[in-house]
Amino acid sequence: MSRAQRLNAEEVAKRLNGLPGWRVNNDTLSREFTFPDFVHAFAFMSSVALVAEAMDHHPDWSNVYSSVRISLTTHDAGGLTELDFRLAEKINALYTR
Repeated sequence: MSRAQRLNAEEVAKRLNGLPGWRVNNDTLSREFTFPDFVHAFAFMSSVALVAEAMDHHPDWSNVYSSVRISLTTHDAGGLTELDFRLAEKINALYTR
């Protein structure tokens, strides 16, 4: 049983409207973050990792030098849930550039 309910298209659009920098594609919420260098990008990833672990909701992500790409979806719900948007909000709050 899913711990979170999948949001419908209207709910996703409403939540996305208040989430700068993020986009939705194929039931995935994603954003790319850029930094001055690798050390700043890695520090950001470390901060995100702590928040994600506390929420027990982990991103799909990649890092190439000074950029970090993050994708969020709730696999056990088969799409986007409130949990994805809450994590995205926390990630945005961590992004200082």
